[in-house]
Amino acid sequence: MRIYLQTQVAAAESPRYYDIILQQDLLGGWTLYREWGQQGGRSSSKREVYLERDDALTAFAQARDAQVKRGFRVMFSQGLEAPHAR
Repeated sequence: MRIYLQTQVAAAESPRYYDIILQQDLLGGWTLYREWGQQGGRSSSKREVYLERDDALTAFAQARDAQVKRGFRVMFSQGLEAPHAR
């Protein structure tokens, strides 16, 4: 699963982005990757590992919801169960 979020484009600066990716690993666990920053500028990332699918999906939804509350908009989503912004 993947969701790419972005802020409104302002004339003075590049938009900020937040990319959230959830992948199953080879051992059956789940890894949540997050990357954020300003397009064309510096970025940061974080990786979290979950043993249970439900825990990983909950973390994915919480990460998405937190960014939507901060004003980010979903620009792209991918995956059979790609959640949509509320």
